[in-house]
Amino acid sequence: MTAPDATCSRCSRPRSGESDPLAALSWVSTKDDGRERWLCPNCARDHVRDIEAKLPDEYW
Repeated sequence: MTAPDATCSRCSRPRSGESDPLAALSWVSTKDDGRERWLCPNCARDHVRDIEAKLPDEYW
């Protein structure tokens, strides 16, 4: 379930400020040590790139 008052845990962007419904659905929710965290679409994309950059060359 999406919290309407969520803010991005990386950039502090508020989810409630999204005017585009599709953009509001693009937010990512994660559980970290039992705590719910939210990532805006831009930070989620950057986070995935960070993970991909750490993969060994053999993976690709």
